[in-house]
Amino acid sequence: MDMREEQVSAYLKGACPGRRYRASGSELETVLGVSGTDLRKLVNRLRQQGVPIASDRRGYFYAVTAGEVYSTIRQLRQMAEGLERAIAGLEGALEHFSEDQQP
Repeated sequence: MDMREEQVSAYLKGACPGRRYRASGSELETVLGVSGTDLRKLVNRLRQQGVPIASDRRGYFYAVTAGEVYSTIRQLRQMAEGLERAIAGLEGALEHFSEDQQP
């Protein structure tokens, strides 16, 4: 874990334990001094390492129950399904281009 990841993890664990104490992305950007893009990348990397950072439409928090983790997993699966549908739509759009226009 690099220093910024440790900072995000420690802040959420200490200041945002559970959904009740969630912080919005913009709040975290200000407190942690990171951009929204960087915050999302850091959260993603921490989650990949098994750190239980949960989220909902109103912000991020350090999960304190399995239910909070499951809820976030459900939300992420819905996002992934939406991305898969978008990819399928774009693949269908390729039919409207001639072969010499494709890479």
